[in-house]
Amino acid sequence: MTSSQQYDAIVIGSGQAGTPLSTALAQAGMRTALIEREHVGGTCINEGCTPTKTMVASGRVAYLARRAADYGVHTGPINIDLQRVRQRKRDIVNSFRNGSQSRIEKAANLELIFGSASFTGPELVEVRSKDGRQRVVSAKYVFINAGTRASRPKLAGLDEIPFLDNASIMELDTVPDHLLVLGGGYIGLEFGQLFRRFGSRVTIIQSAGQLLTGEDPDIADEVAKILRQDGVEILLKAKATRVSRSDGSIRLEVQEQGNSTTLAGSHLLIATGRVPNSDTLNLPAAGIQMNDRGFIQVNDRLETTVDGVYALGDIKGGPAFTHISYDDFRIIRANLLENKATGKKPASIANRLVPYTLFIDPQLGRVGLTETEARTQNRHIRVAKLPMTSVARAREVDETRGFMKVVVDGENNQILGAAILGIEGGEVMAALEIAMMGKLSYTALRDGVFAHPTLAESLNNLFMAMDSSK
Repeated sequence: MTSSQQYDAIVIGSGQAGTPLSTALAQAGMRTALIEREHVGGTCINEGCTPTKTMVASGRVAYLARRAADYGVHTGPINIDLQRVRQRKRDIVNSFRNGSQSRIEKAANLELIFGSASFTGPELVEVRSKDGRQRVVSAKYVFINAGTRASRPKLAGLDEIPFLDNASIMELDTVPDHLLVLGGGYIGLEFGQLFRRFGSRVTIIQSAGQLLTGEDPDIADEVAKILRQDGVEILLKAKATRVSRSDGSIRLEVQEQGNSTTLAGSHLLIATGRVPNSDTLNLPAAGIQMNDRGFIQVNDRLETTVDGVYALGDIKGGPAFTHISYDDFRIIRANLLENKATGKKPASIANRLVPYTLFIDPQLGRVGLTETEARTQNRHIRVAKLPMTSVARAREVDETRGFMKVVVDGENNQILGAAILGIEGGEVMAALEIAMMGKLSYTALRDGVFAHPTLAESLNNLFMAMDSSK
């Protein structure tokens, strides 16, 4: 039997929870091993937030350049140098990744190990490097932050054609002639609008009756309206049944409201969700339980079914956002390194607010309950909406698409949730989240004095609209 190398803690995955956790444990004097299969930084830095938003910024510049005449500015023809867009994205990713790796490698008590991890027991992890070498490490504490990967739908013919996912689409060096997007969630919509702005014809195929199935129908409908204004074709209640390749094009067969249609495109993006990387870890060897979708089961303190083993970030299921992964790290840090010494109540993921932003343009910033969720809970609520055409700042910069929507508890006047679909929607949403964190009455924002002319002052009018609807 191969002998193991002993550590105080093992962290599997250097994502947005694993990296700060490993350094915090090391700084606390724990000898820590951080195991990473591919690149430091996880999905966010390498294939998610950082590269996509970098490219989205290029798409917005193209959009504004085409609209320049609306502002009285005249430019020449707009051409997209996708190789330059890609290089800018790569440079920023490398800067973030290398900076993070450098800090890890300089940290005392912390060893960065590149390789694929798999359990051989509750406290034993085997690491296989790319050159085939193996080593076994063990620790009293093991933290799993191994993330997710793009799912692959059961679609006839998919194994026989080249297709794109959220990572490979960002490595294209030419703009697709016609991009077919399978899936109407965050990934599909962001890339769909982006490549439309780069000049592609784009068709989004969504099996459900609306885009963004977790949002209220009025929000989803407005998002679809905005994308269609940008020239994106959207097919709802459309189920892809087969894909093939013919005469250099990708042919996607779609059943739409009882009718069969064949779409011909140059490229196909699969954006139908994510699956956990738990199947690579040999979790049964450690007795770690998963749900029927492969996500690791945890309690509200992120403990798995095995003592000393924790799961953080996307691999545990639930909201798959970078900031949630980072908050998972803070909960572990508090419970293992801080609260024991102070006697504070254990930190928990229960009832935490989950803000997020969809980076289409204009943005959709969301936090708290949707109207649908609140009504399902039989809450007494009040709802206010304000079109962006009524926001002075939006009109001044000629960015008036979308609307603001807020859900308020009808008994205590506290904000339950908000959706801001408009220019800088994520930033405006954050102001509402702060009010929710402080349990402020909506009247505090209605009567607050905000600088003019800013987007924030629209909160005055949003909540006055609630009063006028009594």
